[in-house]
Amino acid sequence: MKKEENASISIMKIICVTIILILISGIGVMAVNTDLKDVKIILQNGYEMTALTSKATVSEVLAENNIVLEDNQKTIPDLDEEVTSGQSIKITDKSYNEVQIAKISEEGVSTSLDQLLENYAPITEKIVVEQVTIPYETVTKNSQTSGDTTDKVLQEGKDGLKEVTYKVKYQNDVEIEKTVISEKVITEPVDKIVQVQKKVTSRGSTTTRTSASPASTSGGTTYKITAYCPCSKCCGKTNGMTASGTKATAGRTVAASSKFAFGTKLNIGGHIYTVEDRGGAVKGNKIDIFVNTHAEALAWGVRYLTVSVVE
Repeated sequence: MKKEENASISIMKIICVTIILILISGIGVMAVNTDLKDVKIILQNGYEMTALTSKATVSEVLAENNIVLEDNQKTIPDLDEEVTSGQSIKITDKSYNEVQIAKISEEGVSTSLDQLLENYAPITEKIVVEQVTIPYETVTKNSQTSGDTTDKVLQEGKDGLKEVTYKVKYQNDVEIEKTVISEKVITEPVDKIVQVQKKVTSRGSTTTRTSASPASTSGGTTYKITAYCPCSKCCGKTNGMTASGTKATAGRTVAASSKFAFGTKLNIGGHIYTVEDRGGAVKGNKIDIFVNTHAEALAWGVRYLTVSVVE
């Protein structure tokens, strides 16, 4: 009886040892078959860490190491890229420019990831305020007096000054983009006014004919007329809405100083316009006519026309 019990115990021991050996062998096979990769993770602050992982993608490796990206951060390579042994994962700011890896030519090109990372340069933004000169205009007037007089400067011209605020982008300390944010006129330019004498020679004598001064004509006053369009260069916005709340319309809308109330009808050079807008540089004897395109505004240039209020 004891012999049979001893034989049963021996069989049980053999079975247990066999099971243990099988489990150990399975674990060993799994360890051999698992693709463990040695990956370097470089944080944005420059800290480096090495991780031994079996994960397949960048996002999985970060999750395994409890690394969470902020909204303004990205990884190189991208989160969905597969990782290989010896690879580096760099966490950087989204403002870095992307570097596209060129296709390998037939001769073959060998470029390391470290070399590629050296080509990444951050883009920095600065707010820059500059003072810009506003050139003065020269206006000519016909003399109202008779007599053989030479041209005479009635008023010396003087440049104005404006303060322009820019948003400037730099890369590697080189300016790559410059955008106007706002403009503020500090000093208005003063027009140079020159009086000219027109002479007309008739048979047997020389007489001088004069014309009415354009500065104060019958039923109107001479104004400096410029043009603007709904682009950001002219208005700082592109929605085409006027200061009075109407939609700017070519052939109707003008911007004038607060001397003219909104809705005032003006006869400008024989065409009727409506005061619907204001402008920082539209002061005194200046009026801005609305046109559809920037090219039209440039083509208009600066004109001096008689302006009168339509009752």
